[in-house]
Amino acid sequence: MFANVIQRAHKLGRLLRISRPAAVERVPPESLAPLGSSPIANLGPRGERAASLQELELTDDEAERANAARFTVGIVLHTLESDWARQQVDGITATLRDYGAEVIDVVDCEFAVARQIASLDAMIGRRPDAIISIPVDDTETAEAHRRVGEAGITLVLMDNAPRGLQPGQDYAAVVSADNRANGLIAAETLEPHVPHRGTVGVVGFDADFFATNEREAAFQQWFQDHRADAVVLRTDFHDPTEAGPATETFLHANPAIDAVFVVWDTPALAAVKAARRLGRDIAITTVDLGEEAAIELAAGGLIKGLGAQQPYDQGVAEALAVIKALLRSPLPAWVAVPALLVTRENVLEAFERVWHVPPPARLLEAYDLAGVAPGSEII
Repeated sequence: MFANVIQRAHKLGRLLRISRPAAVERVPPESLAPLGSSPIANLGPRGERAASLQELELTDDEAERANAARFTVGIVLHTLESDWARQQVDGITATLRDYGAEVIDVVDCEFAVARQIASLDAMIGRRPDAIISIPVDDTETAEAHRRVGEAGITLVLMDNAPRGLQPGQDYAAVVSADNRANGLIAAETLEPHVPHRGTVGVVGFDADFFATNEREAAFQQWFQDHRADAVVLRTDFHDPTEAGPATETFLHANPAIDAVFVVWDTPALAAVKAARRLGRDIAITTVDLGEEAAIELAAGGLIKGLGAQQPYDQGVAEALAVIKALLRSPLPAWVAVPALLVTRENVLEAFERVWHVPPPARLLEAYDLAGVAPGSEII
C-alpha cells in the first residue's frame, strides 16, 4: 500500500513534460542513494535500528477497516514556513484521505515552546483519534506530549521523541529522515571547498532538537575523522529569523572561515544573504531540498550541495503509522526515510524525486542561466 501511494504521486509528475539541460547526462539512481554502505545511518532516540518504509504497508483488510472507521487526526508542527513542512502536510493529508481519515486541523507553533504546549492541550480537548506532532524542544514540551497518550489519543511523532517518553506507552512511533546521513552528506560535499588547514563554520540550532543535533554531530565527526587539519568553529540561533544576523556576526568576527554548514535550508538561505552582504564568496552546504535552496544550487550559487530529506514520503509514512496504530496492528517504534545526496549535477532529478512533480520553471531557468543550454525533453 505504501508503494502504491508513492507511485501515484510519481505518476502525477510524469504526466507533465519537462525540459532539462542536455549537457548534463541523466543521473543514475545510485547517485541519489543514501550515503554509505548502510541504507540508514541514524539510530532512533532510544537507540533503535530503523525499520523500513515497507513495514508500514497496509494489508487489504487494514485498508478496509480504516476506511470504515473514519479516523480523525490533528497535526501540530514546529513551523509551516518551510517547503519541508508543507510537503509533510501534503503527504499526511493525501494518504489519510485515501483511507477515509480526516485531518481536523494543522497548527503552526512558530518554534515557540509555550505555543506548542497550549496547542497540544487544545488539540487534546478536541478529542481526535490521533495527533501527529514534531516537538519544538525535546525537553520543554515532553509533559505536554505525554498528556496526549494519557488522554487516550494515539501519538505519532516526527523526527524527535521528547525526553522520558517511551514507545508503546507514551507514543506509537517516531518517523524521521536519516538525519545522521544528511549531516555526513553535508560534510562530504563541503570538504572540497576547504583548503588545507582551512576553517569551517557551523551554524547550528540552539534547542534540544534530536534531528538537528544528529546532523550537526555527524558533520563534526566527519571532519574530525577525515579532515583533522581543519578548524571547526560554531555559532547558533534560537529563532530561525535570527539565522541571518547570527551568520553575519559570525562571519564578520571570523574572516578566515572558508566554508559553512547550516543545519537546514531556510536558515541556510539567510546565511547566503548574509555572506553576500559581507562580500564573502564562501561555500555553504545544508539539509533539505526546498525550492529556493534548489535554485541557489542549480544556479551555481553559494550552496554547493546538500542532504535531502524526502518529506512527502515521510508524511505518507506518518499517516500509515497512525492508521496501523489505531488499528492495533504491529508497528515499529522507529522508522527512517533515506537521505539523498544532492549536487548541482543531479539537482533536477533529485527535485523530481523529492517533490513528486517536475522541476518548476524557476529552477530550470536558474540552471540554464548558470551557463548550460536547455536541451531535450523527458517524459
